[in-house]
Amino acid sequence: MPSAGSIGLHTMPRAGTEKARTQGKSVKKEKNRRGNRRERRKKKNEKRKKGIAMSGDSGEKNKVKARLLILTRMFYIQTDENNAMTTREIIDYLARHGAPANEKTLRGDIALLQELGVDIVKVVSRPNRYFWGDRRFELPELKLLIDAVASSRFITAKKSKELGTKLCSLASENQQRELKRHIYATNRVKSDNETIYYMVDTINHAINEGRRIRFQYIEYTPELKPVLRNDGEVYELSPYALFWNEDYYYAVGWSDKHGNVSAFRVDRMQAPEMTEVPAETPPKNFSLDDYSRRIFEMYDGEPVKVRLECRDSLAKYIVDRFGTELKTRVLPGNRFVVDVEVSLSPTFYAWVFRFGGEIRILTPQKAVTHLAEMAQRMVEMSRREQDCDKE
Repeated sequence: MPSAGSIGLHTMPRAGTEKARTQGKSVKKEKNRRGNRRERRKKKNEKRKKGIAMSGDSGEKNKVKARLLILTRMFYIQTDENNAMTTREIIDYLARHGAPANEKTLRGDIALLQELGVDIVKVVSRPNRYFWGDRRFELPELKLLIDAVASSRFITAKKSKELGTKLCSLASENQQRELKRHIYATNRVKSDNETIYYMVDTINHAINEGRRIRFQYIEYTPELKPVLRNDGEVYELSPYALFWNEDYYYAVGWSDKHGNVSAFRVDRMQAPEMTEVPAETPPKNFSLDDYSRRIFEMYDGEPVKVRLECRDSLAKYIVDRFGTELKTRVLPGNRFVVDVEVSLSPTFYAWVFRFGGEIRILTPQKAVTHLAEMAQRMVEMSRREQDCDKE
């Protein structure tokens, strides 16, 4: 049986070992905790440094983007084929606008813009020069559009100026100075209806949607004051197309009131609006081309073939009105005969009258008779006016 001393010798070391193990575990845990804290601080610092680096990269990228935008705008506005800029002039321009660059970065920027499809043209010289090449509109095209806008009676004076300015913005600054001299090239009577552009848009939308439109129509009194036709009657139209004729827009479509295809001048419509009612389908065999040729070339009336005898010097007026796809027969005495198809109406007879007998209607007889009756009415009206003046 073991002695008490031997028992003590065996139990004491075991107690100390257990305590040491416990202390060792605590120390290890503490070291682990400290190590984890150091690792977390290290990762945090790395993230912070990485964030600063990323922020720096982002800032640099933003500077490059800003410089490219400024450079693109500079080329578009400041340059053209007659006004190229040197490398030094471009660098100075960028510096003035807060986007400094050197020759190396500028070459890279220009190369990038060219890769993106911007037509930057390099003129090899000493020094090299650059300009914006291909534009959506050439200068002669812009002049043509601006003159058309300025001379159109359909477009108000205010809108003409606005559209002219917008068209000018498509050119360089140097070209704009030349274009602006063309904006006020006419003194024609202009419309005063500022809403007509929205009216055209409404009608066009109704055509695309296949819906009817409702509107009132304007007439003028002898005092030249606008009034609503038929005491404000509301018209309904199934629009098929918008036609441009002699500086005015016309909406062509089926009129319920008239029971046929009719044309209304858009600038004389009052507040047209699209309805939810589906539009009437065009009549069978209806042709917009044929209708426009009859209505807008000689206005409304019965379409017939008319033979005209004209002086040779008036051939250009026949071409202007009817085109060149006509058969003619040359007559002695510097005259020729041509057959045309028109609508017999006061508009056609007025056109014949304007030539003072140099264009004469040969057939049909009813057209000759109508013209003679119109001339007689004009004579009688003049006589009555003269008698009134004598009284």
